[in-house]
Amino acid sequence: LKKHISRMATITKTKTESKVEELLSKPYRLDLHNDDYNTFDHVINCLMKYCGHEFEQANQCAFIVHHNGVCDVKYGDYETISDMKDKLQNAGLSVTMEVN
Repeated sequence: LKKHISRMATITKTKTESKVEELLSKPYRLDLHNDDYNTFDHVINCLMKYCGHEFEQANQCAFIVHHNGVCDVKYGDYETISDMKDKLQNAGLSVTMEVN
Protein backbone atom coordinates (compact mmCIF):
# COMPACT_ATOMS: atom_id res chain seq x y z
CA LEU A 1 0.00 0.00 0.00
CA LYS A 2 2.85 2.39 0.84
CA LYS A 3 4.37 1.85 -2.63
CA HIS A 4 0.99 2.54 -4.23
CA ILE A 5 0.48 5.76 -2.24
CA SER A 6 4.02 6.91 -3.00
CA ARG A 7 3.50 6.20 -6.70
CA MET A 8 0.19 8.13 -6.69
CA ALA A 9 1.87 11.09 -5.00
CA THR A 10 4.60 11.07 -7.66
CA ILE A 11 2.00 10.95 -10.45
CA THR A 12 0.01 13.78 -8.85
CA LYS A 13 3.16 15.89 -8.42
CA THR A 14 4.17 15.25 -12.03
CA LYS A 15 0.70 16.18 -13.32
CA THR A 16 0.70 19.35 -11.22
CA GLU A 17 4.15 20.35 -12.49
CA SER A 18 3.01 19.71 -16.07
CA LYS A 19 -0.06 21.91 -15.57
CA VAL A 20 2.08 24.72 -14.11
CA GLU A 21 4.51 24.49 -17.02
CA GLU A 22 1.60 24.56 -19.48
CA LEU A 23 0.10 27.67 -17.86
CA LEU A 24 3.45 29.43 -17.79
CA SER A 25 4.01 28.66 -21.47
CA LYS A 26 0.59 30.18 -22.30
CA PRO A 27 0.58 33.41 -20.30
CA TYR A 28 -2.08 35.24 -22.36
CA ARG A 29 -5.81 34.66 -22.44
CA LEU A 30 -8.27 35.67 -25.15
CA ASP A 31 -11.69 36.61 -23.78
CA LEU A 32 -14.78 36.87 -25.97
CA HIS A 33 -17.47 39.30 -24.79
CA ASN A 34 -21.20 39.25 -25.46
CA ASP A 35 -22.74 41.78 -27.82
CA ASP A 36 -26.19 42.48 -29.22
CA TYR A 37 -25.44 42.17 -32.93
CA ASN A 38 -23.40 39.04 -33.80
CA THR A 39 -25.30 35.82 -34.44
CA PHE A 40 -24.42 32.49 -32.86
CA ASP A 41 -23.48 31.17 -36.30
CA HIS A 42 -21.08 34.06 -36.94
CA VAL A 43 -19.41 33.68 -33.53
CA ILE A 44 -19.10 29.90 -33.96
CA ASN A 45 -17.67 30.25 -37.48
CA CYS A 46 -15.11 32.84 -36.33
CA LEU A 47 -13.96 30.72 -33.38
CA MET A 48 -13.52 27.75 -35.69
CA LYS A 49 -11.74 29.76 -38.38
CA TYR A 50 -9.45 31.94 -36.26
CA CYS A 51 -9.00 29.99 -33.02
CA GLY A 52 -8.97 26.45 -34.36
CA HIS A 53 -11.98 25.36 -32.33
CA GLU A 54 -13.98 22.30 -33.26
CA PHE A 55 -17.70 22.98 -33.76
CA GLU A 56 -18.72 21.70 -30.32
CA GLN A 57 -16.13 23.83 -28.49
CA ALA A 58 -17.07 26.95 -30.49
CA ASN A 59 -20.76 26.29 -29.83
CA GLN A 60 -20.13 25.92 -26.08
CA CYS A 61 -18.12 29.17 -26.00
CA ALA A 62 -20.91 31.03 -27.83
CA PHE A 63 -23.44 29.66 -25.34
CA ILE A 64 -21.28 30.66 -22.34
CA VAL A 65 -20.75 34.18 -23.73
CA HIS A 66 -24.46 34.59 -24.34
CA HIS A 67 -25.37 33.59 -20.78
CA ASN A 68 -22.36 34.83 -18.77
CA GLY A 69 -21.28 37.86 -20.80
CA VAL A 70 -17.71 36.62 -21.30
CA CYS A 71 -15.83 33.42 -22.05
CA ASP A 72 -12.12 32.60 -22.22
CA VAL A 73 -11.70 31.11 -25.67
CA LYS A 74 -7.95 30.59 -26.05
CA TYR A 75 -4.65 30.61 -24.15
CA GLY A 76 -1.22 31.10 -25.66
CA ASP A 77 1.82 33.25 -26.20
CA TYR A 78 1.59 36.97 -26.95
CA GLU A 79 1.94 36.68 -30.73
CA THR A 80 -0.65 33.92 -31.12
CA ILE A 81 -3.28 35.54 -28.91
CA SER A 82 -2.66 39.02 -30.31
CA ASP A 83 -3.08 37.73 -33.88
CA MET A 84 -6.32 35.92 -33.00
CA LYS A 85 -7.61 39.02 -31.21
CA ASP A 86 -7.00 41.18 -34.28
CA LYS A 87 -8.72 38.69 -36.60
CA LEU A 88 -11.74 38.33 -34.33
CA GLN A 89 -12.04 42.10 -33.93
CA ASN A 90 -11.82 42.55 -37.71
CA ALA A 91 -14.68 40.04 -37.96
CA GLY A 92 -16.75 42.27 -35.66
CA LEU A 93 -16.41 40.35 -32.40
CA SER A 94 -15.72 41.96 -29.04
CA VAL A 95 -12.54 40.43 -27.59
CA THR A 96 -9.88 41.36 -25.10
CA MET A 97 -6.45 39.94 -24.39
CA GLU A 98 -5.50 39.44 -20.76
CA VAL A 99 -2.43 38.30 -18.87
CA ASN A 100 -3.28 34.93 -17.43
